[in-house]
Amino acid sequence: MQIKVKFFASLREQMGTDGQIVESSGPLSISGVWQLVTDYSPPENLLCSRNLKYVDWEESVEDGDEVAFFPPVTGG
Repeated sequence: MQIKVKFFASLREQMGTDGQIVESSGPLSISGVWQLVTDYSPPENLLCSRNLKYVDWEESVEDGDEVAFFPPVTGG
């Protein structure tokens, strides 16, 4: 299974890339994707999406999905 992973805002800078492709041979959740791309725990307020829709960290992913991670957006 191949998943496209994207990083936004300060997370992109921290990761040193705006995204990557990850592969897994078995079932995977959003939190499992995070574990594949980094070796540290996600920040408490980190948001995630699957195919452009906000989802829970335990949401399952499927082959070809796009998973995005980004810090909460603030503005004024």
